[in-house]
Amino acid sequence: MKVSIGTDHAAFDLKNSIVELLRELGHEVVDCGTYSADSVDYPDFVRPAAEAVSRGEADRGIVLGGSGNGEAMVANKVPGIRCALCHDVTTARLSREHNDANVLSLGSRILGSEVARDIVTTWLNTPFSGEERHARRIRKIHESEWSREL
Repeated sequence: MKVSIGTDHAAFDLKNSIVELLRELGHEVVDCGTYSADSVDYPDFVRPAAEAVSRGEADRGIVLGGSGNGEAMVANKVPGIRCALCHDVTTARLSREHNDANVLSLGSRILGSEVARDIVTTWLNTPFSGEERHARRIRKIHESEWSREL
């Protein structure tokens, strides 16, 4: 699987740990940065990671920051992205089974690196259930992306 990844400075070390894990698991990594712990604005690195998934250049994406909240917000602005902010393996598993999440958001100030690695492994290995009730809800999410009415 090809996985894009983007982070800000707050999660730089966690990103490197996740990149190492992805490669150990045999995945190809598209590293959208950042490439140091120097202060940066997370949208500059998160958006390209999400866009790679949206364009089909990556199968899934992982975005990281201090809390993961802003990163999930940025990713979810990209058409076709269903980004889930996960804090444990249960939310990671359900984000895939029920929501077919194609981008995962993690907070480096919230999670330890081992928990983050467990979340990533679970998220990557969990398939979408394909159940009609979940597929119907995902179609409604997709339809709302193009709605001009609020």
